Amino acid sequence: MGLFGLFNKQKKESLDKGLEKTKQGLFQRLGRLFTAKRKVDDDILDELEEILITSDVGVDTTLKIIERIQNRVKQDAYAGTDELNTILREEIAALLAENHNTDVSDFDLPDTGEPYVIMVVGVNGVGKTTTIGKLAYQFKKAGKKVVLGAADTFRAAAIEQLSVWADRVGVPIVKQQMGSDPASVAFDTLSSAKAQGADVVIIDTAGRLHNKINLMNELSKIKNVMQKVVPTAPNEILLVLDGSTGQNAFEQARQFTKATQVTALAITKLDGTAKGGVVIGVSDQFSIPVKYIGIGEGIEDMQLFNKEQFVDSLFSK
Repeated sequence: MGLFGLFNKQKKESLDKGLEKTKQGLFQRLGRLFTAKRKVDDDILDELEEILITSDVGVDTTLKIIERIQNRVKQDAYAGTDELNTILREEIAALLAENHNTDVSDFDLPDTGEPYVIMVVGVNGVGKTTTIGKLAYQFKKAGKKVVLGAADTFRAAAIEQLSVWADRVGVPIVKQQMGSDPASVAFDTLSSAKAQGADVVIIDTAGRLHNKINLMNELSKIKNVMQKVVPTAPNEILLVLDGSTGQNAFEQARQFTKATQVTALAITKLDGTAKGGVVIGVSDQFSIPVKYIGIGEGIEDMQLFNKEQFVDSLFSK
């Protein structure tokens, strides 16, 4: 096996391990359903609906999946539970594809002549700082020059935690004192990044939802100030969600998509939960692509989301 094949095998094994609790919870129940009866009928579909909803796929997405399955089963009056397994797998993959989840194999970036700017949003406790650190590691590993910006100035711990990650990964960080203007930090970060010839800049922001208007104004101000340095910034607004919170992740996505134009999702802590179905539901309900998934505590355990590998792993035995 070549080096590239070995790397893909290790990545697949990590994904399988990271989704193990979801597979045990959701798909063991599906396995019993698929062997319970031979022919797909209303009772089977009702049970399938309940399994998907209680696995945090979400009500609206579940109803969409069930409707699609019903339409396909109608075309084949003799469809059985063996076929249902295949149909469910295909429809989940189709939903993920429709929501612009493109399969990306590496941490490459478009060459625009300017730093590629990622603004990271999300509530405190979802793994936002850890996600930034792990992304910085992956981009550096891919040969990119990375600069971090500690624009979450409302918590001293946020600045300290990001500094620890910057030291661990070996990348520069721009920071000010707690209580400083977040937009000022973002401006300084991009100015420094341009001076250093950086390829990618990752900006942390405050994770507060208690006042949505203030949050919206703050994020808008940060974007406007960054554009004075890099007109295209931010190239990406990444919302980090904790996969283990299930339905709460939907509410966080709802609030942040109202406050700013989220362009990509990172869903963390999937290894510690049976609620991996939230990946399917959140992506579908908000029509925002899942770009990264966190499947472990290791620095390598932040993977680019690949819909085909994700579905294959979920349905593998």
